[in-house]
Amino acid sequence: MTTKANDVLKKITGGLTFGRAITAIRKCENISQTENARLLKISRQYLWDIENGRTFVSPKQAAHFARILGYSEKQFVKLALQDSINRGGLNFIVNIHEHPYTKNNIKNVTTVADS
Repeated sequence: MTTKANDVLKKITGGLTFGRAITAIRKCENISQTENARLLKISRQYLWDIENGRTFVSPKQAAHFARILGYSEKQFVKLALQDSINRGGLNFIVNIHEHPYTKNNIKNVTTVADS
């Protein structure tokens, strides 16, 4: 992970999708789609579908991709959830906070109405 790519990811606004984030990271890292698919242990076609918004990933898969690529699980999960909400035509924004009181470090997800 380059500092440049990580900084760009941290500045993301609500208009970014999970697929666009994966594409931006791949390009900032100068990694081919084939190589990125190999790293993620998915097919190149599946990665293409994700990058182009044809396929959406689960929050669990988004967190797994973040760990593999060395990026924030929180940011990846947030984008995956936001994609799902947007796809459903709902007018909400996802906010994610780690739940401070659970033994298993369960994550707490909340949504708020878009103003």
